[in-house]
Amino acid sequence: MQKFDAIRPFYDAEINEAIQKVVNHPMMKALMDFTFPDVDDEVWKEQLKKTHSIRDFQCNFIYKSVMQVLEKTSEGLTTSGFEKLEPNTSYLFISNHRDIILDTSLINASLFDHGLVMTASAIGDNLVKKAFLLILSKMNRNFLVLRGLPPRELLQASKLMAEYIAQLLLRENRSVWIAQREGRTKDGNDATHPGVLKMLAMGSDEANLMDYFKKVKIVPVSISYEYDPTDALKMPQLMAAANNEIYIKEKNEDFMTLLSGIMGQKKRIHIHVGDVLEKELDEIKVEFDNSNKQIQALAQVIDDSILTSYKLWPTNYIAYDILHKTDKFRHKYTENEKSLFERRLEMRIDEDNPIQVEGFLAMYANPVVNKSKYENVV
Repeated sequence: MQKFDAIRPFYDAEINEAIQKVVNHPMMKALMDFTFPDVDDEVWKEQLKKTHSIRDFQCNFIYKSVMQVLEKTSEGLTTSGFEKLEPNTSYLFISNHRDIILDTSLINASLFDHGLVMTASAIGDNLVKKAFLLILSKMNRNFLVLRGLPPRELLQASKLMAEYIAQLLLRENRSVWIAQREGRTKDGNDATHPGVLKMLAMGSDEANLMDYFKKVKIVPVSISYEYDPTDALKMPQLMAAANNEIYIKEKNEDFMTLLSGIMGQKKRIHIHVGDVLEKELDEIKVEFDNSNKQIQALAQVIDDSILTSYKLWPTNYIAYDILHKTDKFRHKYTENEKSLFERRLEMRIDEDNPIQVEGFLAMYANPVVNKSKYENVV
């Protein structure tokens, strides 16, 4: 067995065999009926069977699925910053994390639209327990983050993933997407977990970590949805945290969240790509000689980039005003937008439960608070 076989996506040479395994699966039919609503099954099946590379699969099928998702569940995607990136160049995209599948799918669609290298993307193995989803993810250039292991095995798995990411970026010229923390943000507070950076650092063969991070070209990415399609689904976990209880997921919860994220209403979406981190890394290298302090400082630099470029929507300002019983941002939204948001609140949570109401509002309001640390908006 090759070193990375436990976590890597398919090689192009394996794609056609994988397609033959799933071409008649009912979930493939559901995906293709959604993507090509007016096309006979035989037509897409024929085209799938002629597919022999990940790129062909992504461009001819997944990209079109993403366009359908945008058309049916959003009022459009806007982007900024992609024009700063160089073609034929690999980058390490570290982004805030709102949605399991869409964050990375939308970033890849935008990279494709701009003629840039698409990413290999990290996905938790807890999300692909169903055989079909595992095959689909490996066909879509996802690599596995192994979860739920005992400490020693977890350390080995982290090192393996770090080395795989380094190989992709430095030897295969393949961009990589990874979330700034494990799991999606439940409360609207986007923060880079130093553990993610420590894991990435395990792939380094440089004397100074900052030299390695400079070599892999870190690009912070900020993604914001006007409506979070999984906002109500995040409530039980927030409630458990408020009551100091340990939250245990339902059996199919990850899968249901994944579907809700794709099919739920999002309104407008914006992705901003930050600058490649270079001078910041030089400054960290000069200022700190301890690698832990360097990693803390790098996490802060990534947060600064993501939070300053985060696109605030009327929903964020409305939630802030309701939560803080103010009309400070009254000029940022219309009465109609406010009543639509209040209606969403009524429909999705128990309005008689103050912890739920506060959790729901804070999820939307916290990005305003966080951005205000950089601009004097609050």
